[in-house]
This record gives sequence, structure tokens and C-alpha cells, in this order.
Amino acid sequence: MVTVEKALELVRKSIIPTNQKESKSVLKALNQTLFEDVFSPINMPPFRQSAMDGYAVHLHDNLVYKVIDEVKAGDGHNPDLKPGEATRIFTGAAVPDSANAVVIQEKVLVNGNEIRVENQIKLNDNIRPLGEQVKLGDMALKKGTKLTPAAIGFLSSLGITDVSVYKKPSIALIVTGNELMEAGKPLSYGKVYESNSGLLRSALLDLGFSNVSVHRVEDSYDKTLGLLDKAVEENDLIIISGGISVGDYDFVGKALGELKVEEVFYKVKQKPGKPLFFGKKEDKIIFALPGNPASALTCFYIYVNCALQIMNGNTMHLSTKNKAKLTSSYNKKGERAEFLKAYYENGQVTILEGQSSAMLQTYALANSLVYLPLESVEINKNDDVTVITLPILKG
Repeated sequence: MVTVEKALELVRKSIIPTNQKESKSVLKALNQTLFEDVFSPINMPPFRQSAMDGYAVHLHDNLVYKVIDEVKAGDGHNPDLKPGEATRIFTGAAVPDSANAVVIQEKVLVNGNEIRVENQIKLNDNIRPLGEQVKLGDMALKKGTKLTPAAIGFLSSLGITDVSVYKKPSIALIVTGNELMEAGKPLSYGKVYESNSGLLRSALLDLGFSNVSVHRVEDSYDKTLGLLDKAVEENDLIIISGGISVGDYDFVGKALGELKVEEVFYKVKQKPGKPLFFGKKEDKIIFALPGNPASALTCFYIYVNCALQIMNGNTMHLSTKNKAKLTSSYNKKGERAEFLKAYYENGQVTILEGQSSAMLQTYALANSLVYLPLESVEINKNDDVTVITLPILKG
């Protein structure tokens, strides 16, 4: 059994980014990761650009300028200004080559075709220089950059339409258990509706991983072995829900051993999610999560998400952590670290009622997890605790 910290270290050390890439339209590459450095094909801005509405001037020693023209954003003409001359100009417009400053309109008095400025103007005032953001041939975004809306906007502003990104892994999601029934059918005595496939597939889709196949298998060694063999052969990442404990009808561990999957670790000193398996077979990654829904989701967010980000080229991935003041006292029981479903807001965090590993109702209300390490015992109101923000869709 390993600690949470050791388990995360082993995940990070065991996984390398995929060497597969694909070309994507910039506009369809949200949340993907650049496979290669991107270099700018233009200067940005591509001309000297007015930062304000006002007047572009050719400086001279007088405060009065004669207005001879007008340049709007998008205009292609380039007035030739002599010293003491000006042109009306608007934000984003190209500053004439002969102008050497822009004075904002609030700082001038207009009298017909003349303007008087309030004070002497400084050279290059309110002019965005050519290539201020990025110059032709310079690196615009480096390999490993996650394509956020801002990154997509920036690349689009450079005229870039396609980029090479890390190809996202193919994922097999396997759910085990004779007790499970599909929702929508009458519930038989002794059965429960199966929720983990929807739970985990939704979590994957939320993170932008859509190449997911879902499989269900009853508690049979031969059927478990056959399905796992096929899944490992055909996918980059296999996520198994249930069947990893040591009960008489838990066959996942035995089947993984038969398939010669290397065990990196099995069992973590944490609550919930102790019976967590992480292994590899060549370049294939296998996680076997506990069957209890809340345990499975916690292990997914802490470990599987970390692995996915690294596989997808985001080698700097760390869970978003904050320190927050606890709104009430909590007494940790046992000798394991704990991940507690919680609600975080404005620097404070509330541990929610209903922490059972089988309960999802509380998770549905949570936006974070409070992490209490092994050495924590009694935590008092207003103590600082570690909060892990969940990567969930924001409304």
C-alpha cells in the first residue's frame, strides 16, 4: 500500500506524452495541447496601430495642428503628413508612416480643420508598435500549451487556421458486477441501477476526451479476461470500475495478472478509494477503480485525470489546489488520508454531509475536495485546509 503522494509520483513517472499527433482546425482544438511550437507568420500588430481614438500627428514645436485627412480601422491609405499636420484616427487604425504620435481626442480642442492640444505630446504616444505582441518568425505558442479560448483567439489573430495537437487517447471504460441493471428497466430485488459508466464517461467528456467505448461484464473470470484482453489490445487507456477487491467474485486482479499487466501500485492509504490499481502493459495504461461510485469518481479526479493530462502533452498538470478556511470542525478517523466532498467559495470551504463512498448525492452538490493528509487528525473551524478544485463544467 502506498501513500497518496507516492501514488501520484508513480503515475507521473510512469506516463509519458503520446508520440501521436493530428492536425486540427484551430477553431475545433479547444482544450487540446500543442504538439509542436507555433511560430508567427506575421508581425502582430502587422502595422503601427492607434491605441486610441484621436489624432495622429507629425510633431512640431507648436500646439496647433492642421487636420488634413481621416483614417478609420481597416482603411488602407497612408496619408503623408508634414510637420504640424494631423489626421483624424480611430482605435485599431493604421498610423501613417509620417505620423510619430497619437493624441487622444479628450486632450484636444477642435476649431474647424485645426486642433489645439493641451500639452506637448511625447514621441510615439498611443502608438502600438509593429510586432508589439509577437514578431514575424518568433515563437507564438510553445509545444505543450493548452489551447484555451484565449489561445485560440490569439492564433486566429495571426491568421493560423490549423495546428498540430496531441492525439487524444482511445479509452475503454469497463464496468463489472452481476448486481448491476440498466436504467429504465424495472429494478429486480437484489439489483441496483448501474451508474458508474455514465458517471465516468461524463467526467471524461467534461475533460474533452470523447473517444470512449463503454463495456459491461458480469462477474465471470473467463468473460472478464476476454474483455480485458481485447480492451488492452485496442485502446491506449483502460478504466475498470469494480471487481478489483479480493472477494470471491472479484476477478479483475487475477485477469490483469494473467494478461501480464505490470502492477505499478495496488491500494492507496486514502479514504475513499483504498482498493485502487494502477498498471501498465507496454505503452498501455490501466486503472482499476473501486466499484463504489463516490470512490470511483474521487480516484478518477485525482489519478486518472493526472494521467490523461500527461498523455495529452500537458506535462505540467497539477490539480488546482487552494488553501481555504474551514467553516466547521472535523475529526478525521483512522490512519488514512481523506478526500472529503466539499463546497468552496470566497476563500472558505464547507465539508458536506454524506461522505459515504457509495453516495453520489453529496458529490452532485460539491465543487471541490478537501484533502486531509495522513498526519491530520482533528481540524478546527477556521483552520487552513487544502482544497482541490474539481474540473467540472461551470454553469
